[in-house]
Amino acid sequence: MVTGDLSTQRAVEAFASELARWRVERGLTKKRLAMEMGFDPSYVSHVEGRRHRPTEDFARRAEAVLSASGAIWRRYQEYEELRRARYKGQLGAPGAVGRDPAVPEQWLPPGTGLVVEREVAELSFVDGHYQCTVRRSLYNASSEPVSRYLVRISVDRFPGDPERSNQHHRDHPLRWSEIGLRAWCGGDEAGDGEPMRCRVKHDRDAFKEVWLLFENDEGRFPLYPGERVGIGYEYTVGADKWGPWFRRAVRLPTRRLVIRLNLPAALSPNVWGVETSLSVEEAPLRTPITQRHEGDRAIFEWTADEPALGAHYRLEWRFRTPVDGVPAADRMRAVGILQRGSELLHQSTRAFDLPSDAVVAEDVVTRLLGTLDRVNDMHIFVKGLGLAAPQIGLRWAAAAVRPPGAGEPIVMLNPRIVSESSEVDEQYEGCLSFFDYRGRVRRPLRIEVEHSALDGTKLVTSYERAVARLVAHEIDHLEGRLYSDLLPPGAALVPLGEYADTGTPWQYQ
Repeated sequence: MVTGDLSTQRAVEAFASELARWRVERGLTKKRLAMEMGFDPSYVSHVEGRRHRPTEDFARRAEAVLSASGAIWRRYQEYEELRRARYKGQLGAPGAVGRDPAVPEQWLPPGTGLVVEREVAELSFVDGHYQCTVRRSLYNASSEPVSRYLVRISVDRFPGDPERSNQHHRDHPLRWSEIGLRAWCGGDEAGDGEPMRCRVKHDRDAFKEVWLLFENDEGRFPLYPGERVGIGYEYTVGADKWGPWFRRAVRLPTRRLVIRLNLPAALSPNVWGVETSLSVEEAPLRTPITQRHEGDRAIFEWTADEPALGAHYRLEWRFRTPVDGVPAADRMRAVGILQRGSELLHQSTRAFDLPSDAVVAEDVVTRLLGTLDRVNDMHIFVKGLGLAAPQIGLRWAAAAVRPPGAGEPIVMLNPRIVSESSEVDEQYEGCLSFFDYRGRVRRPLRIEVEHSALDGTKLVTSYERAVARLVAHEIDHLEGRLYSDLLPPGAALVPLGEYADTGTPWQYQ
């Protein structure tokens, strides 16, 4: 029938137009689209030129790669129904055309049969560390069992400054031993599901890939065709290696993507987001980020339904000046400093075996200096300040001191006081581990400290007055003592609000 031929031809033209429109919108050439789909480039040209009629496999792959929200698939179904109706009419069967069928429940991109029905990716900032937890609900839409799943871990300490960030990660690479990666299959939490083995694929300074295997010591549990399962994984990275950003890339067909930030409310976080895709270089997120508070935490969340394949979504933030009325101790806790009451503050530390532990020592020092930088941005320290490894949760004999003024930081590995003067004085001290109080402490005016270089060389350095006080304070931390342990019986701590010498240096005759 002439009418049937014209209708089918128009359906083919509609499919070709829809294909070309989405290809252009996604910024793909015919050659690139063909490569992504697994077809010969000439075939894509013939389909767009109306010289070849579309096939079901072609339509499914084009829909998956271009993520056209079902538009390409609907055009194919319109064409297919007209084609079948015409064929039935030629056989004498009724040729009525029904309603457009629903878009298929699952899309099958080239090379994979997995569909992410829901992903929830959450980044939490707690005690100076970022913990990333990702949960995905997977559906195996292929005809083969799935036995592994690839995940990527990427850090960037200074986003926007690639040269500085690359150098930083060359000097301080991300190591598997520090991130504590663990993965599970099934269950709502890590402890509820089956542990999954991990197999490293790539291991670079700031980028890692690892296969999560559907197996453990108890056996294998592949994801078979037509089955669904939830998997999850989590890891931790120190703030010295993770900048203020959290990015998710859509590499599999995804029904819903949820990105969540869990940040200390005391730091007054300001959060925004951008997206990039095949067709957009960088643009604001199309929908707003929601915010709510849970106790002392600020929760930011953004959701996308049917996100485009190849799209990247990035949330960024900055911590504004702390709001008035927030206790100083809460601000210190928010940047990763343990507070009084933590058992670690009352334990002696482990000495470095140098030079064998040189790499570990360098990493600890980097964390100390990074935390001091963040603290220095929050408060003015005219008396100087210091920090010991136990205060950031590391049981190593390392400490760093920033003297009063603009001097270079003093870094000490395995320090111990070997000599001290008989002359002493009393001054009020504070501590980042209970910053809301001050206490009057007696200290020697001069001390000599033996400490180690990275190559294991033993050094002895003399410190006087304010610097001697700061150094002695930090060495106390390494031996499990707080300055409050040195106060006479019955001596009271002075609340910060009643301390009269805030903003003035220690006085010496």
